[in-house]
Amino acid sequence: MTNRVYAHVPYTMLAENLPTITARRINPEIFFPGDALDGLIPEEVTAVAATLRDAGLHCTFHAPFIDLNPGSVERLVREATLRRFEQVLAAADILRPDVIVFHPGYDKWRYGENQEKWLAHSIQSWGWVLERTEKLGTTIAVENIFEEEPSTLRALFEEMDHPRLRHCFDVGHWNLFHKVGMEEWFAAVGRFVAETHIHDNFGRRDDHLPLGEGAIDFALFFSLMARYAPDAAWTIEAHCREALDRALVAIERYRK
Repeated sequence: MTNRVYAHVPYTMLAENLPTITARRINPEIFFPGDALDGLIPEEVTAVAATLRDAGLHCTFHAPFIDLNPGSVERLVREATLRRFEQVLAAADILRPDVIVFHPGYDKWRYGENQEKWLAHSIQSWGWVLERTEKLGTTIAVENIFEEEPSTLRALFEEMDHPRLRHCFDVGHWNLFHKVGMEEWFAAVGRFVAETHIHDNFGRRDDHLPLGEGAIDFALFFSLMARYAPDAAWTIEAHCREALDRALVAIERYRK
């Protein structure tokens, strides 16, 4: 497998780390928190895009997610969510990411038996995102967060039935919340996977450890990725440089 590998980098740390990113040829997955979007300077974003382009590097995005919900039953929450999405899509027009990862906003404790309401509002929100990115052509990937099983995500992907609305499978989140095995998850939504977030934990907290330093069966994970999503983007979600260094070494055994 020779999948393109990306690494999590907050936008607020991107400029200072660009020399390292280009020297080590790291494709960044740029995370845009809300505060960064409010202060975004288009000329600076354009300069970053030129640096990455000149270095022959690609990028993906991670959209803002704190307190946002594209499927919320509260109109004002949806409006705030789409306002943040509009800001990140404006940055995408400049940086042209391969994939933009979004959180779905669903959890069973809030919605219970009202999954259909979440789904209906989600369809409207993702329809807007897909229309807004039509000329850009970037893939929109919805990530599993609190999902214990993939039925709500599968319903979204099947109802939308759009070639650019895909799944970002976060193996660390799966390990924290799952009530179905990894094989069952991939059997349900593996064909939709366009990106994966790769990090490890022991099933108790979201440690974001390098792969191989927790309890996740990565041999199984990569075999399923090879079967269902052989061309997906691989994104290392490490939250410090030391962890990233270890993860970049560890992932090489699966790229041979």
